Amino acid sequence: MDESASAAWDRLAKLPRPRLTELFAEDTGRLDKLSARLDLPGGSILFDWSKTHLDDAVVEVFAQFAETQGFAGRREALFSGAVVNATEGRAAEHTAQRGVGKDTSVEEAQALHARMRSLVEAIHQGALGEVRHLIHIGIGGSALGPALVVDALSRDGAMVDVHVVSNIDGCALEQAFDACDPATTLIAVASKTFTTIETMTNAQSALGWLEENGVGDSFGRVVALTASPEKAVEWGVDETRILPFPESVGGRYSLWSSIGFPVALALGWQEFSEMLEGAAAMDRHFLDTDGAANLPLRAAFADQYYTRVRACQTRAVFAYDERLALLPDYLQQLEMESNGKSVTAEGDPVSAPTAPITWGGVGTDAQHAVFQLLHQGTNLVPVDFIAAIAPGDALDPAHHRILLSNCFAQGAALMAGKESKDGARAYAGDRPSATILLDELNPASFGALIAFHEHRTFANAVLMGINPFDQFGVELGKEIAKQIEKGGERFDASTEALLSLSGITP
Repeated sequence: MDESASAAWDRLAKLPRPRLTELFAEDTGRLDKLSARLDLPGGSILFDWSKTHLDDAVVEVFAQFAETQGFAGRREALFSGAVVNATEGRAAEHTAQRGVGKDTSVEEAQALHARMRSLVEAIHQGALGEVRHLIHIGIGGSALGPALVVDALSRDGAMVDVHVVSNIDGCALEQAFDACDPATTLIAVASKTFTTIETMTNAQSALGWLEENGVGDSFGRVVALTASPEKAVEWGVDETRILPFPESVGGRYSLWSSIGFPVALALGWQEFSEMLEGAAAMDRHFLDTDGAANLPLRAAFADQYYTRVRACQTRAVFAYDERLALLPDYLQQLEMESNGKSVTAEGDPVSAPTAPITWGGVGTDAQHAVFQLLHQGTNLVPVDFIAAIAPGDALDPAHHRILLSNCFAQGAALMAGKESKDGARAYAGDRPSATILLDELNPASFGALIAFHEHRTFANAVLMGINPFDQFGVELGKEIAKQIEKGGERFDASTEALLSLSGITP
């Protein structure tokens, strides 16, 4: 760590630590300073960090630190298509998929989107016969994003019924088979390299299922989503049903590319386009706004304060909206695969903790499961609450009123606490939370919400001086799994015993 960075962390560590209630009492303008509303097509989103320990002094140090870390330059490099993933020598051009980035990359994205739109609309018009179901096969970013969006935005009905399968466990694929009619089912195979063993094994089994159920041309029912179109052709997919995306679009940032095919097929192109527009609005805010007014950067200030200054090992996300039930899973990959690093971008050991463990749950369910620890446990856990003002249901408004009341009450209770002579009934309080409140959960606000978290992750990486765009930590286990499959290798006594007991090796 260089001297300026070390000095910034020392300053932060030495600052006073007033309680949250004291911060509100001392600054009547606190809410206005630490909350902001971003206007979007079709609504707006309120971001409120007033119940965190950010104050003028903490924000000032972080703002100066962001400058010394070259935040503006790193941000410009991201959007200009420069190499920002140094270990793999790549750009990270997911924003170009939304229309914000290097001109040539945006033009390429638009051309690839036009190709995808033509295929989506042709399918909707019956060019491939009756299509009622899609089994989307991928893993990691190729599955988590589509699964989240389809679940969040198609509950009122989908143009095509989508089942996302990622797990190599055959039970997952069989569940999709049971829900689909093979005569009216398409298979989407999503793999950047078109070599991922879990995805390709599941894809081969899906072809077998089609053939066993009387589909004569099984490959004629396959759409490939890949950055390696030549591999898809070699595997057997006709090039007219291959939807490429650029090598510079990483898996966990790929929702906006052809990996979003199942979203467009389920919702229609108009809603997919609105999702891109919402994300682009967040891109423009992130690119054009400096200092603490930059919402993803401000979120990173809070994240870094709790991880490095307060030594919090986890961060919790609770969606008070059933439609966002998969959001914590999505954010786990986005944040932990991006920033779960132990070396800097230059390859030197990091000097302090990087990404916390991201976890969470849904609404009032979580209150009856994990909130005991949040309120009275010994771990300090910063919490994000995410909710929408407009309900997603047509039932008695009491449902949504009670849901939102509980959401806001939890933040108030975590902050205020409650004294009691009976320790079992005492609440320490002074426990931080932030609230993200959407006017309405729609494609545009959803797109902005996901783009916000992408940029928040990037901003955290800049402050830590790490590379958020590689993920070599997932490779070693895969390599050993391949060695086991190949046979002839020796392992530790425990692994050998497990393999033998399971019948994998004699």
